[in-house]
Order: sequence, then structure tokens, then C-alpha cells
Amino acid sequence: MKLFRRVLRWLFILGGFATGLITAIAALMAQRLIRPLRQPLWGNPVDLNMPYETVAFPATDGVRLNGWFIPPPADSTRHGATLILVHGWGWNRLGEAATDALANLTAASKVDFLRLAYSLHRDGFGLLLYDARNHGESGSRPPMTFGETEAQDLLGAVAYLQGRPEVAPNRIGVMGFSAGANTVLYTLPQTDQIQAAVAVQPTTPAHFAGRFAAHLFGPLGKAILPLTELIYRQAGGRPFKEYHLATAAAQAGKTPVLYVQGMGDPWGSPTDVQQMAAATPNVSGPLLVESSDRYDGYQFLIDNPAIATAFFEQHLPE
Repeated sequence: MKLFRRVLRWLFILGGFATGLITAIAALMAQRLIRPLRQPLWGNPVDLNMPYETVAFPATDGVRLNGWFIPPPADSTRHGATLILVHGWGWNRLGEAATDALANLTAASKVDFLRLAYSLHRDGFGLLLYDARNHGESGSRPPMTFGETEAQDLLGAVAYLQGRPEVAPNRIGVMGFSAGANTVLYTLPQTDQIQAAVAVQPTTPAHFAGRFAAHLFGPLGKAILPLTELIYRQAGGRPFKEYHLATAAAQAGKTPVLYVQGMGDPWGSPTDVQQMAAATPNVSGPLLVESSDRYDGYQFLIDNPAIATAFFEQHLPE
């Protein structure tokens, strides 16, 4: 009888420990969704000899956004063609530093937007890089909504560019990565002022959350995910399954959209992106690229900027 009581006591202790661990992980993940950890800026365009201007402008719902405007080279023949780079969840206008604890846990690698900006600037484009709400140096309005509310940021960025004399209003293109690609898809139905868009590894939130939890936490992911979503919803977010990327893509209108997706992405998937592409009225791709993790998919365009240049040359004609 004493042995039975000892075993029962240890089972309760272990059960309590497991419950506490699951709750702690879920609370941490939910907090990263509600208020993403802000990465400090670690460089600026001058590091790559690009002139720039520090700018601020409002999102269409009033959130103050900060960023950099990089004018086109003086000898550019692109007549005001300008590109907006839209970063992912937890990143900033420079991309992903991959230096914090979560980056170590997820085996994240650096995503260098300055390197991409340099290549595109050298090819004659002007650029706008900005911090999304709840990220970098921009204002706060939690929670993060996987691109849905963040579309107000991109609409504000487009409006800001249209007031600049260096920018041709009919030659504005956008490149979004991860949650930034979601932002692009949510924005396109709300404006006809984006002439071309590249969406790098957008992900349907419910699809992403399930695969992310399973990849990081194995069987524990099935217990962590519902609790994470519950905490997120209590902070004002909607159920993950109510964010519909393919529905937004279906309303993109005439804007050509190039999708890029890594084949070995453990969090997103080619199937998810192919469904978005199939719904998009004027689609290019999806361009499926070899990858061993999610970050290889982001790195593809940074390593091969000529693909982006060729796409925008075609759809932002001189």
C-alpha cells in the first residue's frame, strides 16, 4: 500500500511538472505572437554605400511606422520604379538577425535584407524598408495578426511613396517574406496601386502553427498549440483557422504575383502555397526551390536577386 501511494505521489508530481512545462511554453509562444520580441537594428544602408533617408509615416489606421527610403541611383533608367520590402514575424526592416534564444531553438539563420536591397538598388530600383507594427522601431498595436491587420502598414507605405517625387506611382512593386508575404496577400484586394508582388513563403496560420509546433516540440506540440491559441485569442487574436490566405489571394485582381517556396520547409509547405497560387487570378509560379529548412527558401532570392529584377522589369515596365 505504501508503494502504491509513493508511485501515485510521483505520478502527480511528474504530471504537475509536465503541465507546468506545457503552460510555460504555451505562454511564451503566445507572448511572441501578441508582442513579438523587438530586434534592434544592427546596420543601415550606408554600410553598403547606399544613400538613404530615415522616414516615418502612418499606417492607414494611424499606427506610426519607421523605416528607410533609398532613392534610385542617379543614373537609373527605371523612371521611378520603387520596391517595398516587407519583413516577417519577429524580424525588422533589416530582416532576421537570428541571435536570440528562440532563433537558437528553431535553428533560424540570418536573413539579410540589406544585401537584397543592395542588389536591387544596383539594378536601378528605389526602395522602402520599414518596420511593421509591433516590430523594430515602429508603434505598437498588438496582437500580431499574421498579415491581416499589418496590411494597414503596407497600405500606409504605398500612400507614403506616392507623395515622393522620386517615385512613379504606377511603378510600385512589393516583396514580402513569411508573415510579410501574408501581409502582401491581404493588401492586394484593398488597392490597385501595387503593380507587381513577390510572396516568399506565405503560410496559412493554422497550417503553419500545427507544423511549427510539431517540428519544435514533437508530441508535446498537440498540447502546447491549443493553449497557445487560447492565450492569443484572449489578447484579441482570432482563431488560427479563421485567417484565410487563399481567400485573400483570390481577390488580388490583376496584380501579378510571383510565389516562392522551399521544398524542404518544415513549417510551411509547397501544398499550402500551391493552393494560394491556384486561387490567385494573375499568378507566376509557384517557384519551388530546393531547401533543407525554412530559411533556405528566404535565402533563395537574396542569393538570386536577378529573378526578382526580371519579374519587376516585366511588370513595372519603363
